[in-house]
Amino acid sequence: MPRSDSLSLREARRIAIAAQGFPNTPPQDLLTADTLAAELVEARHARRLIGRLGLVQIDSVNVLVRSHYLPLFSRLGHYEAALLDRLAYGGKRRALFEYWGHEASLIPVEQQPLFRWRMARAERGEGTYGELARFAAERRPYIDSVLAEVATRGPLGASELSDAGRGAGGWWGWSDGKRALEFLFWAGRVTTAGRRGFERLYDLPERVLPAAVLDIPTPDEGEAQRALLRIAARAHGVATERDLRDYHRLDVADARLRIAELVEAGELIPVAVEGWDRTAYVTPDLRVPRKAPARALLSPFDSLIWERQRTERLFGARIRLEIYTPAHKREHGYYVLPFLMDERIAARVDLKSDRKAATLLVQAAHAEPHARPEAVAPPLAAELRRLAGWLGLERVTMAGGGDLAPALAGELRQAGAVVPLTPGDPAAAGSRT
Repeated sequence: MPRSDSLSLREARRIAIAAQGFPNTPPQDLLTADTLAAELVEARHARRLIGRLGLVQIDSVNVLVRSHYLPLFSRLGHYEAALLDRLAYGGKRRALFEYWGHEASLIPVEQQPLFRWRMARAERGEGTYGELARFAAERRPYIDSVLAEVATRGPLGASELSDAGRGAGGWWGWSDGKRALEFLFWAGRVTTAGRRGFERLYDLPERVLPAAVLDIPTPDEGEAQRALLRIAARAHGVATERDLRDYHRLDVADARLRIAELVEAGELIPVAVEGWDRTAYVTPDLRVPRKAPARALLSPFDSLIWERQRTERLFGARIRLEIYTPAHKREHGYYVLPFLMDERIAARVDLKSDRKAATLLVQAAHAEPHARPEAVAPPLAAELRRLAGWLGLERVTMAGGGDLAPALAGELRQAGAVVPLTPGDPAAAGSRT
Protein backbone atom coordinates (compact mmCIF):
# COMPACT_ATOMS: atom_id res chain seq x y z
CA MET A 1 0.00 0.00 0.00
CA PRO A 2 1.08 3.61 -0.48
CA ARG A 3 2.28 5.41 2.63
CA SER A 4 -0.99 7.36 2.93
CA ASP A 5 -4.55 7.26 1.66
CA SER A 6 -3.66 9.58 -1.23
CA LEU A 7 -1.64 9.30 -4.42
CA SER A 8 -0.02 11.87 -6.67
CA LEU A 9 -1.07 11.82 -10.30
CA ARG A 10 2.41 10.61 -11.27
CA GLU A 11 2.13 7.73 -8.82
CA ALA A 12 -1.30 6.83 -10.20
CA ARG A 13 0.09 6.78 -13.75
CA ARG A 14 2.95 4.52 -12.75
CA ILE A 15 0.60 2.17 -10.92
CA ALA A 16 -1.75 1.99 -13.92
CA ILE A 17 1.02 1.38 -16.46
CA ALA A 18 2.64 -1.34 -14.36
CA ALA A 19 -0.69 -3.04 -13.63
CA GLN A 20 -1.27 -3.33 -17.38
CA GLY A 21 1.91 -5.30 -18.01
CA PHE A 22 4.31 -2.45 -18.76
CA PRO A 23 7.16 -1.49 -18.92
CA ASN A 24 7.34 -3.65 -21.98
CA THR A 25 10.43 -5.61 -21.09
CA PRO A 26 10.18 -9.26 -22.16
CA PRO A 27 9.79 -12.07 -19.65
CA GLN A 28 13.02 -12.81 -17.80
CA ASP A 29 13.48 -16.11 -19.60
CA LEU A 30 13.51 -14.36 -23.01
CA LEU A 31 16.03 -12.20 -24.77
CA THR A 32 16.11 -8.43 -24.51
CA ALA A 33 13.45 -6.43 -26.32
CA ASP A 34 15.84 -5.42 -29.11
CA THR A 35 16.71 -9.02 -30.03
CA LEU A 36 13.51 -10.77 -29.07
CA ALA A 37 12.66 -13.40 -31.71
CA ALA A 38 9.07 -14.32 -32.44
CA GLU A 39 9.51 -18.02 -31.86
CA LEU A 40 10.74 -17.38 -28.31
CA VAL A 41 7.44 -15.90 -27.12
CA GLU A 42 5.59 -19.01 -26.05
CA ALA A 43 2.00 -19.75 -25.06
CA ARG A 44 2.88 -19.49 -21.37
CA HIS A 45 4.05 -15.89 -21.80
CA ALA A 46 0.88 -14.90 -23.63
CA ARG A 47 -1.33 -16.75 -21.15
CA ARG A 48 0.41 -15.08 -18.22
CA LEU A 49 -0.04 -11.63 -19.77
CA ILE A 50 -3.71 -12.11 -20.68
CA GLY A 51 -4.32 -13.55 -17.22
CA ARG A 52 -2.90 -10.31 -15.84
CA LEU A 53 -5.05 -8.15 -18.12
CA GLY A 54 -8.14 -10.29 -17.54
CA LEU A 55 -9.34 -9.98 -21.14
CA VAL A 56 -8.44 -8.61 -24.57
CA GLN A 57 -11.05 -6.74 -26.62
CA ILE A 58 -11.80 -8.01 -30.13
CA ASP A 59 -12.46 -5.61 -32.98
CA SER A 60 -13.05 -6.24 -36.67
CA VAL A 61 -11.27 -3.20 -38.15
CA ASN A 62 -8.33 -4.48 -40.19
CA VAL A 63 -6.75 -1.37 -41.66
CA LEU A 64 -3.52 -2.06 -39.71
CA VAL A 65 -4.03 -5.43 -38.00
CA ARG A 66 -7.00 -6.62 -35.99
CA SER A 67 -6.91 -4.96 -32.59
CA HIS A 68 -6.72 -8.06 -30.39
CA TYR A 69 -3.28 -8.93 -31.76
CA LEU A 70 -1.77 -5.59 -30.73
CA PRO A 71 -1.81 -5.69 -26.89
CA LEU A 72 0.56 -8.68 -26.81
CA PHE A 73 2.94 -6.99 -29.24
CA SER A 74 2.82 -3.75 -27.23
CA ARG A 75 3.87 -5.62 -24.09
CA LEU A 76 5.91 -8.65 -25.25
CA GLY A 77 7.29 -7.49 -28.58
CA HIS A 78 7.58 -9.78 -31.58
CA TYR A 79 5.41 -12.88 -31.39
CA GLU A 80 3.69 -15.11 -33.89
CA ALA A 81 0.07 -14.05 -34.35
CA ALA A 82 -0.94 -17.68 -34.86
CA LEU A 83 -0.05 -18.19 -31.20
CA LEU A 84 -3.05 -16.12 -30.13
CA ASP A 85 -5.25 -17.98 -32.61
CA ARG A 86 -4.19 -21.29 -31.07
CA LEU A 87 -4.91 -20.05 -27.56
CA ALA A 88 -8.37 -18.87 -28.61
CA TYR A 89 -9.44 -21.54 -31.09
CA GLY A 90 -7.11 -24.48 -30.63
CA GLY A 91 -9.54 -27.24 -29.74
CA LYS A 92 -10.59 -28.28 -26.26
CA ARG A 93 -7.18 -27.39 -24.82
CA ARG A 94 -7.73 -23.73 -25.69
CA ALA A 95 -6.79 -21.19 -23.04
CA LEU A 96 -9.20 -18.44 -24.09
CA PHE A 97 -12.85 -18.18 -25.04
CA GLU A 98 -14.97 -15.47 -26.61
CA TYR A 99 -17.71 -13.71 -24.72
CA TRP A 100 -19.04 -10.29 -23.79
CA GLY A 101 -16.50 -8.97 -21.29
CA HIS A 102 -15.49 -5.47 -22.30
CA GLU A 103 -17.45 -5.64 -25.53
CA ALA A 104 -16.59 -8.84 -27.44
CA SER A 105 -13.47 -10.17 -25.77
CA LEU A 106 -11.00 -13.00 -25.51
CA ILE A 107 -11.09 -14.13 -21.87
CA PRO A 108 -9.14 -16.80 -19.96
CA VAL A 109 -11.25 -19.93 -20.18
CA GLU A 110 -11.15 -20.58 -16.45
CA GLN A 111 -13.19 -17.40 -15.99
CA GLN A 112 -16.17 -18.78 -17.93
CA PRO A 113 -18.14 -19.58 -14.74
CA LEU A 114 -17.87 -15.89 -13.73
CA PHE A 115 -20.02 -14.91 -16.71
CA ARG A 116 -22.82 -17.43 -16.29
CA TRP A 117 -24.94 -14.89 -14.44
CA ARG A 118 -24.73 -12.66 -17.53
CA MET A 119 -25.70 -15.61 -19.71
CA ALA A 120 -28.68 -16.36 -17.47
CA ARG A 121 -29.84 -12.74 -17.63
CA ALA A 122 -29.52 -12.76 -21.42
CA GLU A 123 -31.67 -15.91 -21.54
CA ARG A 124 -34.34 -13.87 -19.73
CA GLY A 125 -33.94 -11.00 -22.18
CA GLU A 126 -31.95 -8.81 -19.77
CA GLY A 127 -28.66 -7.05 -20.40
CA THR A 128 -28.58 -7.53 -24.18
CA TYR A 129 -29.38 -5.16 -27.01
CA GLY A 130 -33.06 -4.26 -26.83
CA GLU A 131 -33.76 -5.31 -30.41
CA LEU A 132 -32.08 -8.67 -29.83
CA ALA A 133 -34.15 -9.26 -26.70
CA ARG A 134 -37.33 -8.46 -28.60
CA PHE A 135 -36.34 -10.80 -31.40
CA ALA A 136 -35.72 -13.58 -28.87
CA ALA A 137 -39.09 -13.06 -27.21
CA GLU A 138 -40.94 -13.09 -30.54
CA ARG A 139 -39.06 -15.85 -32.36
CA ARG A 140 -38.25 -18.46 -29.72
CA PRO A 141 -39.34 -21.49 -31.80
CA TYR A 142 -37.04 -20.34 -34.60
CA ILE A 143 -34.15 -19.82 -32.17
CA ASP A 144 -34.71 -23.33 -30.78
CA SER A 145 -34.54 -24.72 -34.34
CA VAL A 146 -31.23 -22.91 -34.93
CA LEU A 147 -29.82 -24.35 -31.71
CA ALA A 148 -30.93 -27.84 -32.79
CA GLU A 149 -29.18 -27.38 -36.13
CA VAL A 150 -25.95 -26.30 -34.44
CA ALA A 151 -26.19 -29.37 -32.20
CA THR A 152 -26.56 -31.58 -35.28
CA ARG A 153 -24.22 -29.90 -37.75
CA GLY A 154 -21.93 -27.56 -35.81
CA PRO A 155 -19.65 -25.73 -35.92
CA LEU A 156 -21.59 -23.45 -38.24
CA GLY A 157 -21.44 -19.90 -39.49
CA ALA A 158 -24.67 -17.94 -39.79
CA SER A 159 -24.45 -18.20 -43.58
CA GLU A 160 -24.49 -22.01 -43.37
CA LEU A 161 -27.84 -22.35 -41.63
CA SER A 162 -30.43 -24.21 -43.68
CA ASP A 163 -32.93 -21.44 -42.87
CA ALA A 164 -30.92 -18.26 -42.45
CA GLY A 165 -34.06 -16.13 -42.66
CA ARG A 166 -34.38 -12.67 -44.06
CA GLY A 167 -31.87 -9.87 -43.72
CA ALA A 168 -32.33 -7.34 -40.97
CA GLY A 169 -31.65 -4.23 -43.01
CA GLY A 170 -29.90 -1.53 -41.01
CA TRP A 171 -29.29 -3.62 -37.89
CA TRP A 172 -25.71 -4.46 -39.01
CA GLY A 173 -27.38 -6.27 -41.92
CA TRP A 174 -27.88 -9.31 -39.70
CA SER A 175 -30.07 -12.11 -40.99
CA ASP A 176 -32.58 -13.78 -38.71
CA GLY A 177 -30.15 -16.68 -38.41
CA LYS A 178 -27.36 -14.36 -37.25
CA ARG A 179 -29.69 -12.77 -34.72
CA ALA A 180 -30.65 -16.21 -33.39
CA LEU A 181 -27.02 -17.28 -33.08
CA GLU A 182 -26.01 -14.06 -31.37
CA PHE A 183 -28.83 -14.42 -28.86
CA LEU A 184 -27.71 -17.99 -28.18
CA PHE A 185 -24.14 -16.72 -27.82
CA TRP A 186 -25.22 -14.09 -25.27
CA ALA A 187 -27.14 -16.78 -23.38
CA GLY A 188 -24.18 -19.16 -23.35
CA ARG A 189 -26.05 -21.82 -25.30
CA VAL A 190 -23.44 -21.67 -28.07
CA THR A 191 -19.89 -20.36 -28.13
CA THR A 192 -17.23 -19.53 -30.71
CA ALA A 193 -15.53 -22.67 -31.98
CA GLY A 194 -13.34 -20.77 -34.42
CA ARG A 195 -13.46 -18.11 -37.10
CA ARG A 196 -13.52 -18.19 -40.88
CA GLY A 197 -12.02 -14.90 -41.92
CA PHE A 198 -13.70 -12.86 -39.23
CA GLU A 199 -16.98 -14.82 -39.28
CA ARG A 200 -17.80 -16.61 -36.06
CA LEU A 201 -18.31 -20.35 -36.23
CA TYR A 202 -20.75 -21.38 -33.51
CA ASP A 203 -20.92 -24.69 -31.66
CA LEU A 204 -22.14 -26.11 -28.38
CA PRO A 205 -20.00 -25.23 -25.34
CA GLU A 206 -19.57 -28.90 -24.42
CA ARG A 207 -17.86 -29.50 -27.78
CA VAL A 208 -15.61 -26.45 -27.47
CA LEU A 209 -14.71 -25.68 -23.87
CA PRO A 210 -12.70 -27.92 -21.55
CA ALA A 211 -14.86 -30.25 -19.48
CA ALA A 212 -12.98 -29.21 -16.36
CA VAL A 213 -14.23 -25.65 -16.84
CA LEU A 214 -17.81 -26.62 -17.62
CA ASP A 215 -17.86 -28.81 -14.50
CA ILE A 216 -17.01 -25.89 -12.18
CA PRO A 217 -20.08 -25.08 -10.05
CA THR A 218 -21.80 -21.85 -11.03
CA PRO A 219 -21.12 -19.09 -8.50
CA ASP A 220 -23.98 -16.85 -7.46
CA GLU A 221 -24.22 -13.39 -9.01
CA GLY A 222 -22.63 -11.60 -6.08
CA GLU A 223 -19.65 -13.94 -5.88
CA ALA A 224 -19.05 -13.78 -9.63
CA GLN A 225 -19.34 -9.99 -9.82
CA ARG A 226 -16.96 -9.53 -6.89
CA ALA A 227 -14.47 -11.81 -8.66
CA LEU A 228 -14.73 -9.75 -11.84
CA LEU A 229 -14.18 -6.54 -9.87
CA ARG A 230 -11.09 -8.06 -8.23
CA ILE A 231 -9.74 -8.81 -11.71
CA ALA A 232 -10.54 -5.27 -12.83
CA ALA A 233 -8.93 -3.75 -9.73
CA ARG A 234 -5.67 -5.62 -10.28
CA ALA A 235 -5.65 -4.87 -14.00
CA HIS A 236 -6.21 -1.16 -13.31
CA GLY A 237 -3.95 -0.77 -10.29
CA VAL A 238 -5.91 2.31 -9.25
CA ALA A 239 -9.46 2.95 -10.44
CA THR A 240 -12.69 4.77 -9.72
CA GLU A 241 -16.03 3.02 -9.45
CA ARG A 242 -16.75 3.88 -13.08
CA ASP A 243 -13.41 2.47 -14.19
CA LEU A 244 -13.96 -0.77 -12.30
CA ARG A 245 -17.45 -1.44 -13.61
CA ASP A 246 -16.53 -0.47 -17.17
CA TYR A 247 -13.80 -3.13 -17.37
CA HIS A 248 -16.41 -5.91 -17.63
CA ARG A 249 -19.35 -3.62 -18.39
CA LEU A 250 -21.17 -4.26 -15.11
CA ASP A 251 -24.44 -2.48 -14.37
CA VAL A 252 -24.15 0.58 -12.11
CA ALA A 253 -26.31 -0.88 -9.33
CA ASP A 254 -24.45 -4.21 -9.33
CA ALA A 255 -21.04 -2.55 -9.32
CA ARG A 256 -21.82 -0.13 -6.49
CA LEU A 257 -23.15 -2.90 -4.27
CA ARG A 258 -20.19 -5.23 -4.95
CA ILE A 259 -17.57 -2.51 -4.53
CA ALA A 260 -19.10 -1.58 -1.19
CA GLU A 261 -18.90 -5.25 -0.16
CA LEU A 262 -15.25 -5.47 -1.22
CA VAL A 263 -14.42 -2.28 0.69
CA GLU A 264 -16.16 -3.61 3.80
CA ALA A 265 -14.18 -6.85 3.49
CA GLY A 266 -10.92 -4.90 3.19
CA GLU A 267 -10.28 -6.14 -0.36
CA LEU A 268 -10.49 -2.65 -1.85
CA ILE A 269 -9.03 0.44 -0.18
CA PRO A 270 -10.42 3.91 -1.00
CA VAL A 271 -7.77 6.51 -1.90
CA ALA A 272 -7.71 10.05 -3.21
CA VAL A 273 -5.76 10.79 -6.40
CA GLU A 274 -4.38 14.24 -7.15
CA GLY A 275 -6.70 16.07 -9.53
CA TRP A 276 -9.42 13.39 -9.56
CA ASP A 277 -12.87 14.52 -8.44
CA ARG A 278 -13.98 11.10 -7.20
CA THR A 279 -12.74 8.34 -4.93
CA ALA A 280 -10.40 5.73 -6.36
CA TYR A 281 -9.74 2.20 -5.12
CA VAL A 282 -6.62 0.07 -4.82
CA THR A 283 -5.90 -3.42 -3.53
CA PRO A 284 -4.29 -3.85 -0.09
CA ASP A 285 -1.08 -5.29 -1.54
CA LEU A 286 -0.50 -2.38 -3.94
CA ARG A 287 3.08 -1.21 -4.44
CA VAL A 288 3.89 2.11 -6.11
CA PRO A 289 6.58 1.59 -8.80
CA ARG A 290 9.53 3.95 -8.67
CA LYS A 291 9.24 4.37 -12.44
CA ALA A 292 7.38 2.93 -15.43
CA PRO A 293 9.37 3.91 -18.55
CA ALA A 294 7.30 2.05 -21.13
CA ARG A 295 7.52 2.73 -24.87
CA ALA A 296 4.72 1.21 -26.91
CA LEU A 297 2.18 1.83 -29.62
CA LEU A 298 -1.27 1.17 -28.22
CA SER A 299 -4.30 -0.17 -30.02
CA PRO A 300 -7.22 2.27 -29.75
CA PHE A 301 -8.96 -0.63 -27.97
CA ASP A 302 -6.10 -1.35 -25.54
CA SER A 303 -7.27 -1.87 -21.98
CA LEU A 304 -4.88 0.80 -20.71
CA ILE A 305 -6.82 3.49 -22.58
CA TRP A 306 -10.24 2.12 -23.59
CA GLU A 307 -12.11 4.05 -20.87
CA ARG A 308 -11.72 7.54 -22.31
CA GLN A 309 -12.47 9.52 -19.15
CA ARG A 310 -9.90 7.50 -17.21
CA THR A 311 -7.33 8.07 -19.97
CA GLU A 312 -7.93 11.80 -19.78
CA ARG A 313 -7.63 11.77 -15.97
CA LEU A 314 -4.41 9.73 -16.05
CA PHE A 315 -2.60 11.11 -19.06
CA GLY A 316 -4.29 14.41 -19.88
CA ALA A 317 -5.01 13.07 -23.37
CA ARG A 318 -8.49 13.33 -24.86
CA ILE A 319 -8.69 10.24 -27.06
CA ARG A 320 -11.65 9.63 -29.35
CA LEU A 321 -12.17 6.92 -31.95
CA GLU A 322 -12.54 8.77 -35.25
CA ILE A 323 -13.29 5.85 -37.56
CA TYR A 324 -16.92 6.90 -37.86
CA THR A 325 -16.12 10.62 -38.10
CA PRO A 326 -16.26 12.14 -41.61
CA ALA A 327 -12.73 12.44 -42.97
CA HIS A 328 -12.76 16.25 -43.10
CA LYS A 329 -13.70 16.43 -39.41
CA ARG A 330 -11.02 14.08 -38.08
CA GLU A 331 -8.45 15.62 -35.79
CA HIS A 332 -5.83 12.85 -35.71
CA GLY A 333 -6.86 10.34 -38.40
CA TYR A 334 -8.79 7.16 -39.14
CA TYR A 335 -7.02 4.41 -37.15
CA VAL A 336 -4.93 6.20 -34.55
CA LEU A 337 -2.52 4.53 -32.15
CA PRO A 338 -1.35 6.56 -29.13
CA PHE A 339 2.36 6.29 -28.40
CA LEU A 340 3.18 5.63 -24.74
CA MET A 341 6.58 7.02 -23.86
CA ASP A 342 8.13 7.43 -20.42
CA GLU A 343 4.88 7.38 -18.42
CA ARG A 344 3.00 9.75 -20.75
CA ILE A 345 1.11 9.55 -24.01
CA ALA A 346 3.53 11.51 -26.17
CA ALA A 347 2.10 11.22 -29.68
CA ARG A 348 -0.58 9.74 -31.92
CA VAL A 349 -0.04 8.14 -35.30
CA ASP A 350 -2.63 7.22 -37.92
CA LEU A 351 -1.41 3.91 -39.38
CA LYS A 352 -2.31 1.68 -42.28
CA SER A 353 -0.80 -1.56 -43.58
CA ASP A 354 -0.34 -1.37 -47.35
CA ARG A 355 0.11 -5.11 -47.75
CA LYS A 356 0.51 -5.08 -51.51
CA ALA A 357 3.38 -2.62 -51.25
CA ALA A 358 4.70 -4.25 -48.04
CA THR A 359 4.68 -0.81 -46.43
CA LEU A 360 3.53 0.61 -43.12
CA LEU A 361 2.00 3.96 -43.96
CA VAL A 362 2.07 6.73 -41.38
CA GLN A 363 -0.89 8.77 -42.59
CA ALA A 364 -0.56 11.41 -39.86
CA ALA A 365 1.63 12.03 -36.84
CA HIS A 366 0.83 14.42 -34.01
CA ALA A 367 2.79 15.19 -30.85
CA GLU A 368 0.94 15.83 -27.61
CA PRO A 369 1.10 19.43 -26.34
CA HIS A 370 3.62 18.56 -23.59
CA ALA A 371 5.95 16.65 -25.94
CA ARG A 372 8.73 18.02 -28.13
CA PRO A 373 8.69 16.49 -31.64
CA GLU A 374 12.48 16.20 -31.75
CA ALA A 375 12.42 14.15 -28.53
CA VAL A 376 9.52 11.92 -29.56
CA ALA A 377 10.53 11.21 -33.15
CA PRO A 378 13.54 8.89 -32.56
CA PRO A 379 11.85 6.40 -30.19
CA LEU A 380 8.62 6.53 -32.18
CA ALA A 381 10.48 5.79 -35.42
CA ALA A 382 12.14 2.81 -33.76
CA GLU A 383 8.80 1.52 -32.52
CA LEU A 384 7.21 1.92 -35.96
CA ARG A 385 10.02 -0.09 -37.52
CA ARG A 386 9.50 -2.83 -34.92
CA LEU A 387 5.79 -2.86 -35.68
CA ALA A 388 6.43 -3.07 -39.43
CA GLY A 389 8.83 -5.96 -38.94
CA TRP A 390 6.29 -7.83 -36.83
CA LEU A 391 3.63 -7.34 -39.48
CA GLY A 392 5.94 -8.58 -42.22
CA LEU A 393 6.11 -5.17 -43.89
CA GLU A 394 9.39 -4.13 -45.46
CA ARG A 395 9.38 -0.37 -44.95
CA VAL A 396 7.81 2.53 -43.08
CA THR A 397 6.71 5.56 -45.09
CA MET A 398 5.62 8.96 -43.84
CA ALA A 399 2.58 9.51 -46.06
CA GLY A 400 0.77 12.38 -44.37
CA GLY A 401 1.03 15.46 -42.21
CA GLY A 402 0.76 16.56 -38.61
CA ASP A 403 3.10 18.59 -36.44
CA LEU A 404 5.26 15.55 -35.73
CA ALA A 405 5.51 14.50 -39.39
CA PRO A 406 8.69 16.43 -40.40
CA ALA A 407 10.77 15.18 -37.46
CA LEU A 408 9.43 11.65 -37.79
CA ALA A 409 10.06 11.56 -41.54
CA GLY A 410 13.63 12.65 -40.92
CA GLU A 411 14.18 9.88 -38.39
CA LEU A 412 12.70 7.26 -40.72
CA ARG A 413 14.93 8.43 -43.58
CA GLN A 414 17.98 8.35 -41.37
CA ALA A 415 17.18 4.80 -40.21
CA GLY A 416 16.83 3.61 -43.81
CA ALA A 417 13.84 2.43 -45.76
CA VAL A 418 14.20 -1.30 -45.33
CA VAL A 419 12.89 -2.90 -42.13
CA PRO A 420 14.62 -6.12 -41.01
CA LEU A 421 11.95 -8.80 -40.67
CA THR A 422 11.81 -10.97 -37.60
CA PRO A 423 11.98 -14.77 -38.10
CA GLY A 424 8.50 -16.17 -37.73
CA ASP A 425 6.89 -12.74 -38.10
CA PRO A 426 3.08 -12.71 -38.45
CA ALA A 427 3.16 -11.56 -42.07
CA ALA A 428 -0.43 -12.68 -42.53
CA ALA A 429 -1.72 -11.25 -39.27
CA GLY A 430 -3.78 -8.70 -41.14
CA SER A 431 -5.39 -11.21 -43.47
CA ARG A 432 -5.75 -14.50 -41.63
CA THR A 433 -8.14 -13.18 -39.01
